[in-house]
Amino acid sequence: MNIVILGAGQAAASLAAKLRALGHQGGIAIIGDEPAPPYQRPPLSKAYLLGDMGLDRLTLRAPEWWEEQRITLHLGEKALRIDRDRRVVVTDRGEHPYDQLALTLGATPRRLPEAMGGALPGVHVVRSLADIAGLKPGLVAGRRLVVIGGGYIGLEAAAVARKLGLEVTLVEAAPRILGRVAAPETAAMIRDLHTAHGVQVLEGTGITRITGQTAADGVELADGRHLPADLVICGIGIWPETALAGAAGLTLNNGIATDGQGRTSDPAIWAAGDCASFPAPDTCPGGGQLRLESVGNAIDMAEAVAANMLGAGADYVPKPWFWSDQFDAKLQIAGLNLGYDRVVTRTAEPGSSVWYFRDGRLIAVDALNDARAYMIGKRLIEAGRSPTPEAVAEAGDLKALMA
Repeated sequence: MNIVILGAGQAAASLAAKLRALGHQGGIAIIGDEPAPPYQRPPLSKAYLLGDMGLDRLTLRAPEWWEEQRITLHLGEKALRIDRDRRVVVTDRGEHPYDQLALTLGATPRRLPEAMGGALPGVHVVRSLADIAGLKPGLVAGRRLVVIGGGYIGLEAAAVARKLGLEVTLVEAAPRILGRVAAPETAAMIRDLHTAHGVQVLEGTGITRITGQTAADGVELADGRHLPADLVICGIGIWPETALAGAAGLTLNNGIATDGQGRTSDPAIWAAGDCASFPAPDTCPGGGQLRLESVGNAIDMAEAVAANMLGAGADYVPKPWFWSDQFDAKLQIAGLNLGYDRVVTRTAEPGSSVWYFRDGRLIAVDALNDARAYMIGKRLIEAGRSPTPEAVAEAGDLKALMA
């Protein structure tokens, strides 16, 4: 059986490795439009952008590993279409026949429209090695940076820029930072962290446009103010990469829609990672397809899909986890806080944790500089065990919650 994996990121590498680990002896080919072999994306906005991690540590596997595992990499090759009738992926360099195809296409950063200055030189996103190569030369001490978007990518980039000595202003249109992904209590901790390090955080502040003739020179706010800038970073979210799947007639629903095993509407085509959505009735009480944007999901779903491509027939059960490094702080997250109706906040110097509950059941934990709270919360959630909110609030030693 010949397997083609379209997309060459974390999910692709994990899927290919799992196929070989499970004994698949047939062909495996990975097709990616970037020239680099599969690499980690999370450090791009953290250690790699700061200069604390080199490309050798960023790549997921050594060059010889791919050869030893007989996995063919087609890099710098752009997929043009999927011919489902012939079971062929057509690229700008030729055709790749498949018996089964896995889509691990990832996501694309959202950009501001050209009419708002989104295409001006000096306006950056943070998603790929090429993005970082374009951004790094501008991160010079004393220069002025405006970050648009108060999600994790924007906050991480702001932290790196401050550590490098830039003057940083972060603008968030929503009433607060992290509005889509975290409770107000967690957002307050992160906001305090940034302001303590000299980042100016403007919340509830929309933008009209990025100004400049030949290059970005500032950001015009909706309230009429103008923020001078030497460079701008847009961290306003990502879109799942669905164009090829949609053009091929596959069902789309919050990404490329899959069943519980990762199979798309075409039984010969599978999907995993940022581009894929799957049914999660326990996590999404109202139904619908869940899509997770995290390295943990990219690895776990890809490995589940690999097993199912070889006949395992097992539904994917996500065990979400995430982390974010900002300044000298590490935020670790376990579980998903969708639909939470109560939070409990604990302080354990030098850190704090926020525990999310829905209908009295523990569903997620945010832990800032509190690895113990993260590990205990993660174990409880993955074991399907839930202390009461009162027990979490009153526990002297969190380990007692495991009893």
